[in-house]
Amino acid sequence: MNRYLEQAIEIARQAGELLLREFHRGSEIEYKGEADIVTAADRRAEEFIVERLRTYFPQHAIVAEEGSRREAATEFCWYVDPLDGTTNFAHGYPLFAVSLALVSRPGAAQDEAAAGEEILVGVVHDPVRQETFSATRGEGAWLNQKRLRVSRTPRLAESLLSTGFPSRKRHESPNILYYHRFTLLSHGVRRDGSAALDLCYVASGRFDGFWEFNLKPWDTAAGVLLVREAGGLVTDFQGRPYRLGDDEIAASNGLIHSELQQVFAEIAARASDSRSL
Repeated sequence: MNRYLEQAIEIARQAGELLLREFHRGSEIEYKGEADIVTAADRRAEEFIVERLRTYFPQHAIVAEEGSRREAATEFCWYVDPLDGTTNFAHGYPLFAVSLALVSRPGAAQDEAAAGEEILVGVVHDPVRQETFSATRGEGAWLNQKRLRVSRTPRLAESLLSTGFPSRKRHESPNILYYHRFTLLSHGVRRDGSAALDLCYVASGRFDGFWEFNLKPWDTAAGVLLVREAGGLVTDFQGRPYRLGDDEIAASNGLIHSELQQVFAEIAARASDSRSL
């Protein structure tokens, strides 16, 4: 097994054990914004993960959601989301995950997207279900010991989709328009509150497609690799290959992707027409 993947799986599972203990005990909540929260568990899990990464890979850069940074003169950078699904966690809703990804970005600053970036390793661990999703570039995607493949659903009308809504500036998000339209055009749209798991569920065929706005690299890096290695497609809304930090992300089994793009274009065109009136 790729040693980066092996260590990432070990770290994610150990962080998951920490989160599960905090989940059953209850964790203090702080507010970063009107509905944007962080728990003590977020911070403890991040401290644990960053300490382990620094021990195993002292030359690598690290960028983590709750503010941990390690600058290093290397092209290798770990993106860390210690608790994806914080709102679920804080409310006792058992759907959250640890997400780790190793990215190669030649010549890039550690906290910015770069041309030529490659996601090398991705791990998303769900401690409640004891499901570890993992992928190495060019070597496929896995759920525990099972090889993953995206679904074979051929049409949007037969699809189950997922999306998410922002915790900041919620009144400015256009996603309610997309949510409404896709709900009418598909078997349904789920909003589970964890982008990392949403992407893993596309990779595993549980969802046929996923879209969202304004996600950060630590939200998407591991899941994007999983979808791609499972045979799926990840782009922006116009169909260009998704790059970490893009404002839009659309992931699917590939078979319904053109239909997704058509809906994206129709809604964007209507929104543009209404603003010009």
